Amino acid sequence: MAGRQGLGSYREGLGGRTGVLLLSRDPLALGGQLLGRPRPTWRRMTQEQCPHRNNVQSTEKPQVYKVGIYGWRKRCLYFFVLLLMILIVVNLALTIWILKVMNFTIDGMGHLRITDRGLKLEGDSEFLQPLYAKEIQSRPGSPLFLQSSKNVSVNILNEKKQLVSQLIAGSRGVHARGKMLEVKSSTGKLLFSADDHEVVVGAERLRVMGAEGAVFSSSVETPHVRAEPFKELRLESPTRSLYMEAPKGVKIEADAGDFQATCRSDLRLESKDGEISLDAKKIKLLRLPEGKASPSGSRQTVFEVCVCPNGKLFLSQAGTGSTCQISNNVCL
Repeated sequence: MAGRQGLGSYREGLGGRTGVLLLSRDPLALGGQLLGRPRPTWRRMTQEQCPHRNNVQSTEKPQVYKVGIYGWRKRCLYFFVLLLMILIVVNLALTIWILKVMNFTIDGMGHLRITDRGLKLEGDSEFLQPLYAKEIQSRPGSPLFLQSSKNVSVNILNEKKQLVSQLIAGSRGVHARGKMLEVKSSTGKLLFSADDHEVVVGAERLRVMGAEGAVFSSSVETPHVRAEPFKELRLESPTRSLYMEAPKGVKIEADAGDFQATCRSDLRLESKDGEISLDAKKIKLLRLPEGKASPSGSRQTVFEVCVCPNGKLFLSQAGTGSTCQISNNVCL
């Protein structure tokens, strides 16, 4: 073959023919060229002179190598690519729908807006977990509305996580717990305060609207008790005694009405160091017993007031002299 007879071969077109260049594999020929010997003679053979080469080329078929994925692997790959595209499109559509429904914007999400001063909620908001905030404010000109199906609790804890103050507003009422409770006016004036020692009412007037009035289980200390204009003032103890004591005196005054003291047992006016003065145009002692010295049939219309040794008063028919000694049988 041509490859065995020389180091290489080439094809050259010579008048429509194909020539084969044969190079000798003899080392002496190459060595002679290097040693300055005469160059070997190149022989040029045509394609017709090498019939065996044509036979070799005609018998050998060109081999085709397939590059890529074919068959069921190719179909599976296309199926997975199509499925991935469908998932991407569905995911993108759901993302756009969620952004649209939740009202996502650059400033926030839904009714929630992020501002320089903090978070801003517009409309009704519901918190399913505890909310921790330093300050909660409503919009200017709008009230702050808190709604709960059970109760609203406000707890104040100290540094040791212990409960100090508590306010619970529920269906059963409003319960407050703390060391002190204060209510002040818009000007800072104390209206009401309560602690373990006392309860202070700082308003100018305390009004009790109940029909039964005010009930005090213990003593009441006040400098002045008066009724509303054109209203009656009643101090009543239905089942027990009523005591009014003062170290310097008790003054009972009715400028435009009557003063009436009614009791079921005894009414006692006692002055240990002073006197009791009844200053009026008329003093009437009704239903006093009458003392009779003798069964005389004269109709006496003038009586004198007599006092028994035990302090009891009675009436005795007046005479030229005192008849109290004669008619003192009432004192018995």
